[in-house]
Amino acid sequence: MEELILKEIAANVALVAEIICVICIAIGAVSAVVRILTAAVTRQMGGRGVRRMVWRSFAGWIILALEFALGADIVRTAIAPTWNDIGQLAAIAVIRTGLNYFLEKDLQELTPVAAPKAAP
Repeated sequence: MEELILKEIAANVALVAEIICVICIAIGAVSAVVRILTAAVTRQMGGRGVRRMVWRSFAGWIILALEFALGADIVRTAIAPTWNDIGQLAAIAVIRTGLNYFLEKDLQELTPVAAPKAAP
């Protein structure tokens, strides 16, 4: 009985995390489209700076969405998982963590590092 209640709670928490994942992607996509259209209307699209700024912003939203998606998968399999569930979670975790790692690495390469301030 208690296990069923915990499974139901976990399923609802996972659903909320997946909804947040979708919302993050939607916000990132809408923001990117608005920035692209604004740049096109103001004729600033020719520069790589605008495209990089849009990509950087959208990539940040995708990284956040990946975190919520992985969290949803972990919560869903947290209550009495089978070996099959654990194997699927491991595969999903490796893929999503790899995507997240390389996306963050690309973001760090594009983000300029601030120069240290000189001591007074």
